[in-house]
Amino acid sequence: MQDRKALQAGTSHYLGQNFARAFNIKFLNKAGVEEFAYTTSWGVSTRLIGGLIMTHSDDDGLQLPPRLTTTHIVILPVIHKPELRETVLGWCEKVAAAARAVRWPHGSIGVEIDQRELTGGEKAWSWVKKGVPLRIELGAREAEAGNITVTRRDRPYKERTTLSLEAFLDSLGNILDDMQASLFQRAETFRTTHTQTIDSKADFYDFFTGESAGGFALAHWDGNPAVEEQVKKDLNVTIRCLPLTDDPEPGVCPFSSGKSPQRVIFAKSY
Repeated sequence: MQDRKALQAGTSHYLGQNFARAFNIKFLNKAGVEEFAYTTSWGVSTRLIGGLIMTHSDDDGLQLPPRLTTTHIVILPVIHKPELRETVLGWCEKVAAAARAVRWPHGSIGVEIDQRELTGGEKAWSWVKKGVPLRIELGAREAEAGNITVTRRDRPYKERTTLSLEAFLDSLGNILDDMQASLFQRAETFRTTHTQTIDSKADFYDFFTGESAGGFALAHWDGNPAVEEQVKKDLNVTIRCLPLTDDPEPGVCPFSSGKSPQRVIFAKSY
């Protein structure tokens, strides 16, 4: 996550027969004899939503990957004079209908028109905080020219682009694809930047101390629980994962100097 801690999410756990014994869950085996079931627990839950928020959001609020939101575009009417209301709202409805007709990637585009009686800034910031991917501001000038002014949530707040409606519709799928890829790439780059291969105890302790320290440490471990317990006591760091790999790298545990079959992932967690 952005504070360089590890979040356990989407995991599965082998429970053996412990859960089955507690709740009397049995089955008939091939011999027709009852025995306790061997069960698993799957952690695909609301924690994934927390991971989504913590991975992509910024100081302005939520950021949602376009493929995970039902509202892709919010249209903000800009009406400076009452006599222009009908013209502006008519253009908003036309833009909304045209955008909803675009198929991306396998369904229609979700569009909302915000007609609340609020200032333009209040409206815009409320949608920034909600993480809607695209904001479109439409006023009399845009209606007259047949244009739209669009802002991407993954770009600075004041960065706006003016396009013709036709050009916007032609590029809409590409814009959303680019936003999806951009958010993924940013998260992946952050993870890679804060993942370090470490071979000495001193470097390991340095990695997890200090104001801006932390991340994933790839280090060897000899399999001794006492080693992990000491690291947890000293740094509040634990082994988060034993990576599945076809080509494990044997080495030397930096804490005990014992033999290690492969590197494991250490990190702080919540």
